[in-house]
Amino acid sequence: MKKPHVSETPATQLLRCLQVPFVEHAYQYVEHGGTAESARQLGVEEHEVVKTLVMEDERARPLIVLMHGDRTVSTKNLARQIGVKRIEPCKPEVAQRHSGYFVGGTSPFGTRKTMPVYVERSILALPRIHLNGGRRGYLIEIAPRVLSEVLAAVPVDCASVD
Repeated sequence: MKKPHVSETPATQLLRCLQVPFVEHAYQYVEHGGTAESARQLGVEEHEVVKTLVMEDERARPLIVLMHGDRTVSTKNLARQIGVKRIEPCKPEVAQRHSGYFVGGTSPFGTRKTMPVYVERSILALPRIHLNGGRRGYLIEIAPRVLSEVLAAVPVDCASVD
């Protein structure tokens, strides 16, 4: 079966420019399907699908949190670890302004604004991860070390089980 063609995104342009190897995975985007739906369609564990969440601190400074698909972010724990008073998710239109991506298609790579990136520490221990490639219905498979090497992602412990 021929793989569907996926056009370049700012994320894939950046990764190609840096010669970072990645595998493309297109799937049928389902509104509010989340990581459970993409994991199901691609036949991978939801724990290996990493969400890219645009959040902000109490001074409205944006940041990115990378979290396992089957976990949620404890904003209280995250705020404490990074030394801010409060963290909360950005409204979708604000997240889009910061990242340059539509919600549901946000990649941590190639964002419009440079933002600090925090990654749940256990993600870095996985053999491989799938995360958004910059478009709804499009994940890329990469080695977790790329998050540290390319994004200078700071490891944190802020996961809580849904």
